[in-house]
Amino acid sequence: MTYITSKKQKMTSRRAVAPIIATLLLVAIAVVGGSIVFVFSQGFFSSAQVSGSPNIESLKFTGYDASDGTTLLNHDGTTYAATNTPGNGLLLGESVSVYLQSNSVSKVTLGEVRFGGSVYNYTSGGTPAAGQYSVLTSGPGSFLSTSSAELQPGQQVTIVMSLGENIKNGRDTQFKLTTANGAVFVGTVIAGQQSG
Repeated sequence: MTYITSKKQKMTSRRAVAPIIATLLLVAIAVVGGSIVFVFSQGFFSSAQVSGSPNIESLKFTGYDASDGTTLLNHDGTTYAATNTPGNGLLLGESVSVYLQSNSVSKVTLGEVRFGGSVYNYTSGGTPAAGQYSVLTSGPGSFLSTSSAELQPGQQVTIVMSLGENIKNGRDTQFKLTTANGAVFVGTVIAGQQSG
């Protein structure tokens, strides 16, 4: 009989945690984990909603004209008289145009433009000088005349750049636009060709 008792004692010492206690422990762990996730996400969402209107910027490249000719095509089908000399490639001071459409819910302020290895800064009211860009809103001569390049929601424009470097025909050249809020949009322009 002693043998049975000692076996019984060994069995009771190896018993697991009661199912009710195990369930309570799992519920407690889930509540603590959920609380931690809530605290972290609450901080993220409160900092992301600084203003009442969304601040999502969306620009779409709809085409370009980097042809080596005396006229460049605009986004609306009109032409722009360029200072390009045909047949010699795209040289310093010659013009290239890129078409943009704003798909944002609020106005977008354009900042720096990079094309190839050069940085272009905005100039208002007319034909840009070498290393600058202007925003053509419609027709051959309707340039944006504001102190900063601002696109309204749904607006289509042509960015006219006066080249800051020589670019060989047939070369894939990166067009990179950075907005005032830091959003970056990238496209590719093939020198000597037209798209869109």
